[in-house]
Amino acid sequence: MRIGGSENAMEGWIDVGPADLMEGELRGLEVGERLVLLARHLGRITAMDDSCNHAGCLLSGGWMQDKKGAVVCPCHEYAFELGSGRNVTFPRLCDDQPVFEVRVERGRVMIRLPE
Repeated sequence: MRIGGSENAMEGWIDVGPADLMEGELRGLEVGERLVLLARHLGRITAMDDSCNHAGCLLSGGWMQDKKGAVVCPCHEYAFELGSGRNVTFPRLCDDQPVFEVRVERGRVMIRLPE
């Protein structure tokens, strides 16, 4: 889903859509030139780069690993902790995933991307 989004340029927050993710859902979005993965785990919505830094596969095509609170890449099964982006599978072989700040305002998901 491509998001033009309304943006509060003063604060850098981007509205990426409704906060209607189901528990365990992974949702891939295009936000400008960036691919973003939204996920809901234990009621909390998180955001990270959707393009796995190991081989470029889309994490949104993967699955949730509830026990570790991580998303698993469908290509090589690297797992990244939601919220922190920490590689919880093979830390020496692949970097952590970039994560983005998230807040929910009036039922909408807002994220802040790096400059």
